[in-house]
Amino acid sequence: MRPSPRPDRHVARHAAFTARERVLATWRGVDVTSLESAGKNHSRPLAALLPDVLTGLGLDRRQAHAEIIKVWNSLLDPQVTAHAQPTGLNKGTLFVTVDSSVWLDEIVRYRRREILARLQHSFGKETVKRISFRV
Repeated sequence: MRPSPRPDRHVARHAAFTARERVLATWRGVDVTSLESAGKNHSRPLAALLPDVLTGLGLDRRQAHAEIIKVWNSLLDPQVTAHAQPTGLNKGTLFVTVDSSVWLDEIVRYRRREILARLQHSFGKETVKRISFRV
């Protein structure tokens, strides 16, 4: 049977040293709480940091925009996609740029509801709440 490993001498010395320093600081009337907190390990696991980093980069919005463009080109009439393309998504509003006022009138009057229904069916009603067309 092997003997149990001895505790690391450096760790034990460090703990004794900090306890000694704490006692001396109390005796001297010095506040060492900032020094104690500076020595603590404030690291976080990568899994906790990664969502914040990705949100900061806006990758989720870019991915949603790319998905909308792909679905836009596959679900809608090729005549509509030839003249209108999505240019942005902000707070549930999909912005679509149309190349002429004639097509803008055609889409807004006759195809807006169909386009919105198809996109909401594909992405959900929370992702695409409304569509704003502009020339």
